[in-house]
Amino acid sequence: MVTAESEPERTRLIGGPGILLVWLYGVMVVGAVSRSVYQIATEFDRAPLAYTLSAVAGVVYGFITYTLVRGGETARRAARICCAAELAGVLIVGTWTLVEPSAFPDSTVWSDYGMGYVFIPVLLPLSALYWLRRARTA
Repeated sequence: MVTAESEPERTRLIGGPGILLVWLYGVMVVGAVSRSVYQIATEFDRAPLAYTLSAVAGVVYGFITYTLVRGGETARRAARICCAAELAGVLIVGTWTLVEPSAFPDSTVWSDYGMGYVFIPVLLPLSALYWLRRARTA
């Protein structure tokens, strides 16, 4: 049985700039999830791929927010993996929407590298990866 006294203390990931990351990811969760839920409920047949990708983005944002708040080495590794996957998704979907715009009759959170969200979707994972690396060495 593990008690609170024997459990190693978790390294906080939300100190300093990490608080801003948690706040921004929280805003992105609300934006992506609420938008995709509405679009899936009301007009899914119009752009199922775009709305599904927005929902996936919202789930990824939610998981990253959770791992940043949770802290600890396992959460740090999970956050790094999710941030890398998020960045890959933004780059892939962003490029796809520019190369083949007809595949997306409506935009996603990651369309045009997040232009509809002031490019936060492409900047956020880069910032988070930097912070997670920096916080680990500190």
